[in-house]
Amino acid sequence: MADELEQRLKAYEGRPAAVSGTGKDPVNAPMIRHWCEAMGDTNPAYSGPDAIAPPTMLQAWTMGGLSGHTGRSSAYDELLTLLDEAGCTSVVATDCEQEYIRPLRPGDEITFDAVIESVSSRKTTKLGTGHFVTTRMDIRVGPDLAGTHRFRILKYAPASARRRQPDEAPRRPRPVINRDNAGFWEGVREHRLLIQRCTACGTLRHPWLPGCNTCGHPEWDTVEASGNGTVHSYVVMHHPPFPAFTESDHAADAAGPYAVGLIELTEGVRMISNVTGVPYDKVRIGMPVRLEFREYDEELVLPVFRAEEGLYGKGSHEEGSHVRR
Repeated sequence: MADELEQRLKAYEGRPAAVSGTGKDPVNAPMIRHWCEAMGDTNPAYSGPDAIAPPTMLQAWTMGGLSGHTGRSSAYDELLTLLDEAGCTSVVATDCEQEYIRPLRPGDEITFDAVIESVSSRKTTKLGTGHFVTTRMDIRVGPDLAGTHRFRILKYAPASARRRQPDEAPRRPRPVINRDNAGFWEGVREHRLLIQRCTACGTLRHPWLPGCNTCGHPEWDTVEASGNGTVHSYVVMHHPPFPAFTESDHAADAAGPYAVGLIELTEGVRMISNVTGVPYDKVRIGMPVRLEFREYDEELVLPVFRAEEGLYGKGSHEEGSHVRR
């Protein structure tokens, strides 16, 4: 049975995923500028009358946006459906490789073709067992090859986890804790919001890092945040119902929508968290907020930020919430 599946998967190798795709826009200076600002790249080669596009923008010129591209074939979707039917229902991007042949310049119009280059035999990973799928995209300006982009995903069946008992409430997703941020989460469990501070230059930083991104010094200590801040920016999240949220006893955590804010603390660092205490459509940039800690179960404590009452109206009352100021 496994051999039969592998043969069916291998049959997709070499089949086109897209044919004669066309970039939505010519290579252009505004997109180059936005990219460089986002990346913090000040290389003078990317501005001025003789500017070129950063090589790593190669894939950006091929993206189809919400409306997609013409020329897309059905082969790639068929392959993913076959993997779904085989139990490989989860997906994670693993890596990409790019080869640059010639620079792209403002005004260049790009075309591209994509092919399913390889489908691996079944592999076992920490995430689960599945197949690596690699696509190769050749990007051209006129007849000339400008570069090649390879993108690899793993379609896998998740490793078995502890089964939830029928009368057991669904658990919230846990934060990913590693050796670099463990101290932050230890502080949160103690209802303290700790900010890293470089012991060489005194720069505060968040999220936690193994070294200072200002001077490179590896040693650090912490300061405790006052808990005061403002909404620097925010998004409103819409997503399908998820049991761990819809069955929550926090009204603001129901199926949504809900606001996720980029909070600027008075100490000068920024962090991402939920904005509570007001309806999602009442959140505004500049809104004052105050830190509080929510206990979702015996293990999970998360920092959230409540809009200060009286400035933007009172938020909805949240019955039964385990909140400590």
